[in-house]
Amino acid sequence: MLRRRALAACTATVAVGALALAGLTGSASADPAPQLRTPTVTWTGQLSPGLLKAMQRDLGLTADEARGRIDHETRAAAVAAGLRHSLGADFAGARLSGGDAALIVATTDAGDAARIREAGARPVIVEHGQDELDAAKAALDQVALRKAPAGVPVWYVDLATNRVVVQAARISAADRFLADAGVSRGVVTVRQSAERPRTFADLRGGDAYYMNGSGRCSIGFPVKRGSSQSGFVSAGHCGTPGVSTSGYNQQAQGSFQGSTFPGRDYSWVATNTGWTPRALVNGYGNGDVTVTGSTEALEGSSVCRSGSTTGWHCGTVQQRNTSVTYQEGTVSGVTRTNVCAEPGDSGGSFISGSQAQGVTSGGSGNCSQGGTTYFQPVNPALQAYGLTLVTSGTPTDPPTDPPTEPGGTWAAGTTYAAGDVVTYGSDSYRCLQTHQAQPGWTPPNVPALWQRV
Repeated sequence: MLRRRALAACTATVAVGALALAGLTGSASADPAPQLRTPTVTWTGQLSPGLLKAMQRDLGLTADEARGRIDHETRAAAVAAGLRHSLGADFAGARLSGGDAALIVATTDAGDAARIREAGARPVIVEHGQDELDAAKAALDQVALRKAPAGVPVWYVDLATNRVVVQAARISAADRFLADAGVSRGVVTVRQSAERPRTFADLRGGDAYYMNGSGRCSIGFPVKRGSSQSGFVSAGHCGTPGVSTSGYNQQAQGSFQGSTFPGRDYSWVATNTGWTPRALVNGYGNGDVTVTGSTEALEGSSVCRSGSTTGWHCGTVQQRNTSVTYQEGTVSGVTRTNVCAEPGDSGGSFISGSQAQGVTSGGSGNCSQGGTTYFQPVNPALQAYGLTLVTSGTPTDPPTDPPTEPGGTWAAGTTYAAGDVVTYGSDSYRCLQTHQAQPGWTPPNVPALWQRV
């Protein structure tokens, strides 16, 4: 078994440079960018390769441009801090703006403009100081701490407009919120919004979870039971029904609903509404992998495993329908692989291409010297508990005009075993390979999975 029990920095100096940031995308301001008047700025840490790669991908920068942007932003923050101190109550906020990432500093006193320009920033004269705006938002926060305002999902200080912005489903809801807080509409802009924020605690294959706060395993694959209950499958030896779980972030997650071990080694955990199932497996720095189905890979096929101790490792399927004896007893029907694993990886995802294969059971060896690992195939676990694998084709909302099916017993989301017979329209089909049916995988369309009889 591979269940686990509970549980440098370098210094870089930034030289003074121009305010304009060469290489940023977008149109530059018509005014030439002034020079930041700031002493040498020093920070502790280093830019990780992952951060640079993400900035290149999402901001359209080269690696050098990304480093330059961090340099520029660090210096701009130092200038803004100095001006906030020197301007006092007149200070109305600082921000970067435009394609040249110009430092904009707002003030309530036009007499401060020269001082702001001298520091290398662009002055903007506004009505409300930042202290006034912050005080208004703080009053709203105090009301929300006592009781979350109905119909008001978001509020914030918007430096660009020099206002407190309150987003609300209805104007009347915002008015009640402001009245309860004693905040004047004179500093507030109300915007109607249908936004419904939620936390982003996703269920993802390979991520860690904890059992009763004492042991750690890994998520196999997110699943659904019925139309509303979310959860995930994992190894049976990780927990018994009733055992509570917390997520990788130590937040309450759910509890085990079913578990089989020994004999087989699978379980399923039902999660609360704070966790959203995703058709993903954690690639641990290699990019998340999308799950599109659960068609069994042939022996000799490549297979990769994701787990919370050793991350992402790959190998090949050696033998299916293997029996292995652990200290706790014998488990049958597992698949033997030459993929390595270590304690804490238990329950984690085995995937071939985009097809879910199973959950990590146990093995021998480690990821330093190599070893043998067994996984419990996922389809028997889905069948045992009446679960549906979450895939990239799993609908989150019903279609407005669902396609008309010709009728029969075949249904997307159902796990079929080799030999099962279904009807589709007026014809009957025999399942050739165990799989979970996906939308569009109708028997006439996938002869590799179904044979007409």
